[in-house]
Amino acid sequence: MKNLLLICISALLLSSCSDKEAYNQAILTQMQNDQDTKDYNIDPEEMATCVLDLSTKKMHGVFPLDPDRMTAYKNYTKMLSMSSAKDKKKTFEELHKNFGSPHELAQAHSNYTESVLNCFTAILMESEKPTKTKDSSTPMDPAKVEDSPKPKEPAKS
Repeated sequence: MKNLLLICISALLLSSCSDKEAYNQAILTQMQNDQDTKDYNIDPEEMATCVLDLSTKKMHGVFPLDPDRMTAYKNYTKMLSMSSAKDKKKTFEELHKNFGSPHELAQAHSNYTESVLNCFTAILMESEKPTKTKDSSTPMDPAKVEDSPKPKEPAKS
């Protein structure tokens, strides 16, 4: 009896891990092809990990082994691979059916998009953190601010 339970749990764990890994791979593929990731020199793997972490927080299912979560991983993976689908209309109809409604599909897409934007912001903010120097820790001298060049006012006619 214990062996049967152990086998069932192991099978569930493996399928959950493979679904999550397939979703992670789909995100990574998106990030490797994304022009913003290239332009800002963001590591696609770091970005994919961030997006995976953020987007899974709003997915259906309470915990990683929840059958709803495993289905969500499959559906999100299919959603991200839509651009490479041969029959886009058929794939889109399948996504409507799999997500339950067009509204649910739109929410899933919104969740993914928000996660991407939040990760871009977080990674860029992290990379732009100023390094502490002796000058940056001292308050700015108001006299220097007053001596700075002032913009010219437009000529009045």
